[in-house]
Amino acid sequence: MQKRTAIVLLNLGGPDKPESIRPFLINFFMDKNIIKAPYLVRYLVSRLIANKRSKNEAGSAYAKLGGKSPLLENTLQQAGALQGELGSDYRVFVCMRYWHPMSDEVTKLVKDYDPDQILLVPLYPQYSTTTSRSSFEDWKKSAAKNNLKAPTKLLCCYPDDEGFIAASVQNIKAEYTKLRDRSGQAPRLLFSAHGLPEKIVKAGDPYQYQCEESARMIAEKLEIPDLDWSICYQSRVGPLKWIGPSTEDALELAAKSKVPVLIYPHAFVSEHVETLVEIEDEYRHLAKELGIPAFARVSTVGTSRPFIKGLAERIKRLSHSTKSENTRLCPMHFSKCCHNETDRLGFCSR
Repeated sequence: MQKRTAIVLLNLGGPDKPESIRPFLINFFMDKNIIKAPYLVRYLVSRLIANKRSKNEAGSAYAKLGGKSPLLENTLQQAGALQGELGSDYRVFVCMRYWHPMSDEVTKLVKDYDPDQILLVPLYPQYSTTTSRSSFEDWKKSAAKNNLKAPTKLLCCYPDDEGFIAASVQNIKAEYTKLRDRSGQAPRLLFSAHGLPEKIVKAGDPYQYQCEESARMIAEKLEIPDLDWSICYQSRVGPLKWIGPSTEDALELAAKSKVPVLIYPHAFVSEHVETLVEIEDEYRHLAKELGIPAFARVSTVGTSRPFIKGLAERIKRLSHSTKSENTRLCPMHFSKCCHNETDRLGFCSR
């Protein structure tokens, strides 16, 4: 007999109006996975950062998007596409980490649905303690609070997913050809992922490794002779040393080489402020200042057929499995790999 399955898509979230920017940022910087400090320190720091950034960087960025993030709308579109692919034995819910709908609201909706099992599916292809684990922990806390006891499994990461890779290749090829024809030169392809403080990776977080693996696999599948590509990291905040090279440094190198640049944000699967403002606006402006001959951005996979179909197939396999998804992808020295943490998180063992 087919199980009644709740699929919970986990994503970051974003402010839905200008007045939401400050509380959204407070929620973000209060997360112990983001700022590893005692509660009182996080309480003070989160408010200091939120007060400053809501009036400056973040406020300006969201103003360019009409005062709000498009992430929820885009995630709901993905949920609708996934629901159509999965069928009536599944119900897809959307849960955001730092702004509504958040886990306390969504666990109540899932409880009302009364599923036989729950599958948590982060919309982060690459696993990190700062994204997927944070969402898993938050869900667990809210599920306990609202007495939601259905067996729960994790689809913790899919940096090598065939559908994700195929959708990425499809989007890149279209923009690569247009940029090459427009500029008369083969462009340099920059895979730009959201950065992390270096100490988080050194503590065993596999995110950088998985980002590099995704970029390598996509570059191979492109099958473009002598493809010029590299990986870089964007969105640095604060004084800590971050993983690199930074996207700014990568653009400076491209300027010295006098090559066009095509940026693909391969750690994101839907458009939001980092793609639509940071890349499309800020990095485009920097590229022009640096004298880069031409610049273009590749869209995220969004609701593209290969991505949604690939994700649906993984979900179906997981729903019929007796344990959480897939074999370990990361080398053993990545101690914060989801496979090491499943028991600690209290979900179904692998």
